[in-house]
Amino acid sequence: MRFVSRIARCSEQYRADKLAGTDLCASQYVFITNICRCPGISQDGLAKAIHLNKSNVARQLASLEQSGYVIRRPSVNDKRVIECYPTVKADDILPVIYEMLRSWDEYLTEGFSEDERATVARLLGVMSERAAEYVDNRET
Repeated sequence: MRFVSRIARCSEQYRADKLAGTDLCASQYVFITNICRCPGISQDGLAKAIHLNKSNVARQLASLEQSGYVIRRPSVNDKRVIECYPTVKADDILPVIYEMLRSWDEYLTEGFSEDERATVARLLGVMSERAAEYVDNRET
């Protein structure tokens, strides 16, 4: 886990460097990608999808809304539910985010064979699912 933590910290710095000059911080990309992938996702659904607590999600969404990346509005079916939609600004930055993520993956796995890349991705995927399972079961 020491290695995963180190990679996560370095990844944060890489994203901060690549997003310099935008009004996004390194951790906000995950909100943009999820909202663009699933327009209308609820704040609670987003919190569950990215495994963050609801108050942190609400704070980040307020910042993204103020920066013009996200629109939040009450659901037409249930006024207690807040839905999140991407703006044109979010759609415009999405290719930059995907390129940033692709280039970091490429950098980290430089020199790996395709089989090694597939193995690492598979094993990290399993670990990620186990971690999410713990958090999901803890919350219920």
